[in-house]
Amino acid sequence: MKLWQKNTEVDKTVEKFTVGRDREMDFYLAKFDVLGSLAHTQMLESIGLLTSEDLEEIQKELKNIFREIEAGNFQIEDHAEDVHSQVEFMLTERIGEAGKKIHSGRSRNDQVLVDLKLFFRSEIEQMVLHVKELFDTLISLSEKHKNVLLPGYTHLQVAMPSSFGLWFGAYAESLIDDLELMLAAWKITNKNPLGSAAGYGSSFPLNRTMTTDLLGFEQLNYNVVYAQMGRGKTERILAQAMSSIAATMAKMAMDITLYMNQNFAFVKFPDHLTTGSSIMPHKKNPDVLELIRSRCNKIQALPNEIALMTTNLPSGYFRDLQLLKENLFPAFESLNDCMKLLVLMLDHIQINETILNDPKYDYLFSVEVVNNEVLNGVPFREAYKNIGLAIEDGTYKPLKEVNHTHEGSIGNLMNKQISEAFEKVINDFNFNKVHQALNALVQE
Repeated sequence: MKLWQKNTEVDKTVEKFTVGRDREMDFYLAKFDVLGSLAHTQMLESIGLLTSEDLEEIQKELKNIFREIEAGNFQIEDHAEDVHSQVEFMLTERIGEAGKKIHSGRSRNDQVLVDLKLFFRSEIEQMVLHVKELFDTLISLSEKHKNVLLPGYTHLQVAMPSSFGLWFGAYAESLIDDLELMLAAWKITNKNPLGSAAGYGSSFPLNRTMTTDLLGFEQLNYNVVYAQMGRGKTERILAQAMSSIAATMAKMAMDITLYMNQNFAFVKFPDHLTTGSSIMPHKKNPDVLELIRSRCNKIQALPNEIALMTTNLPSGYFRDLQLLKENLFPAFESLNDCMKLLVLMLDHIQINETILNDPKYDYLFSVEVVNNEVLNGVPFREAYKNIGLAIEDGTYKPLKEVNHTHEGSIGNLMNKQISEAFEKVINDFNFNKVHQALNALVQE
């Protein structure tokens, strides 16, 4: 059964190719399709295209279907082309003629658009919650280990003193910028395309503002042509935000993998979080971190994949856009899994507090010695030369006292300010508004 089918049967090979993995991917959209229909039918009744009796009957059964989906008792049957067909078929089978009226004033184009936006909003919220858990873990570790010094490197050469407080805190602050990008993706996602139909509106007097409010959107995609142009663009921008979070985690996973190396030995993990070798009995491999790195690098390719699939498409809908789901949907789960596993690893990280006892790190403090000379009245260039010559002739003696006090330094991490900045970004999402609207739609 197809919503568009009349008397002609489509070739089975063509049908299989065009449907592709839609049934599989559409499971993600099922409950959001029902939510869209709940709002759409309320609007249809308000403009006289449904009777109050029809609306009551439709709403009651749509809510039943919604609960079935939430309970895991929903399936897209073989005869159905997609989730939209399945829901409409179930509704019509259960309540008769009234079920055939729900598609007035909409196309599958704007139906899938609103489904996707509702789904993306839900996924964004889940990702943000996982980012918050990771952020809280990093800030906690930064505070816990703020007094433990760590070698800082440039060009992978020993450079200057750092600290575990700085290192953990750096990745925490990085997540703020990542969430700023996700907030931009949220704002673009949180616009209502419903009522744009096939991209050219409808002759029915649709009340698009009403469905915007019912679904908890912040505003409309006003122009109906642009509403359709948002398909692909929304996915690309969301993928860019996801790739930013992934980049932060990939870099940290690389750091930890390096720091676990015996030549560094800065950190270690309990045996139950590492894997061994089939031939080398001493091995403790950072497989989890290596896979986080690789998965996150894969996610960083996602914006480019989407761009290549959508570049040079003219305005209007094209079936190319269907394939975006296959690239994007699994990435949500992968990114969330990476965040959960990174939190698990960090919760068990063991810090080496005696790293700098090794003489090879004495040169870390050369700048501290130079600065001490400057504080005693020696011009910087002269002090720099003097210490450089002392290093060359072997008379250099490190001053292993670090006294950094400026904002964001070893002695002044600014974690309170970083946490406040993070909370501000979180609050700007205003997830509660969405929850209230959607809860009102499905309540009895």
